[in-house]
Amino acid sequence: MTPKVLLSGFADEGAVRKTALEQMTLLATAGLKYYSLRFVDAGNGVKNVMQLTDDEIKTLQQFHSDFGVSVATLGSPVGKVKIKDVDDGTKNRYVPFRQYVDHDVRHAIMLAQAFGTKLIRGFSFYPPKGERPEDYVRQAGDMIAEIVARCEAGGVVFGLEVEPNLVGQNGHLIMELYKHVNSKSLVLVFDAGNLFVQLGSGKAVVEHYRAMKDGIGWMHIKDYRQKGKLQWRGYVDEAMLKNFVPCDEGDCNHPAILKDFAKRIPALDRKLRKLGVPGVFLDLEPHIKGGGQFGGTSGPDGFGVALRALTSVLDSARIAYDLRSYKDIEAIKRAV
Repeated sequence: MTPKVLLSGFADEGAVRKTALEQMTLLATAGLKYYSLRFVDAGNGVKNVMQLTDDEIKTLQQFHSDFGVSVATLGSPVGKVKIKDVDDGTKNRYVPFRQYVDHDVRHAIMLAQAFGTKLIRGFSFYPPKGERPEDYVRQAGDMIAEIVARCEAGGVVFGLEVEPNLVGQNGHLIMELYKHVNSKSLVLVFDAGNLFVQLGSGKAVVEHYRAMKDGIGWMHIKDYRQKGKLQWRGYVDEAMLKNFVPCDEGDCNHPAILKDFAKRIPALDRKLRKLGVPGVFLDLEPHIKGGGQFGGTSGPDGFGVALRALTSVLDSARIAYDLRSYKDIEAIKRAV
């Protein structure tokens, strides 16, 4: 059986003004039926999904119906806060954990339910800058375990993304967190670009992919082209990251990684479907025109280039995927 994935993307990256109409139009033109909801203007200015009002939620729900679009993942920033209340020279905020769970996590679960997605993207907390993330694995793991328990009770799955500067900043550390929590409602989110900017080597990216492979639930597709020597000093200045490229032109080894991942897709697909997830998502977050701590930009042209690069790599890896067809258009016409 040919392994098959579902294609999605952070449509806010391709929308210049990030309006809901612009994002839906981008997705329809690109042929995508799913997207990850992060930043959007649903009528009252650009907001993170966590700040949407009830009226804006209803507006987006109507757009989804009109354009035949479903939400793949809630692109929340849950877990992008300090693990300790210390001044470490960063602008990262600290929120007491009990307050954070009762408000932010609870709200993220409500939003996922409202938008009909089973997947919430999240993170593994910032250790104090300059300190060893290894020293915070147990504390972060306990906090993530409580978040995951809340998600499970709400019928959703928490996806922990590997990213620089967090406790789970590489494949080995994030796998330790995954094993510590040990829940069917926790999966890992692989992102080769996030790994490359701290590891500086495609070979190392593959190594860390293998370290976390057994926990991966979905992937973000982002690549990086090395210009000069990347020197890891324990912290990545995310505002300075400018060399993201399509996944067929970078140094992250996406062709090799996806060819290997193809072997896991059928079993992972069955596992996710039991949890109510429609399949294995590959989620475009290309940052073609630049990236930062809470998002990036690609423009409509960059988003299209990134999508075509991904489908080319998938064709080579013999991984099947769907883009919109006339049958999808007919289904929308019948619904209207």
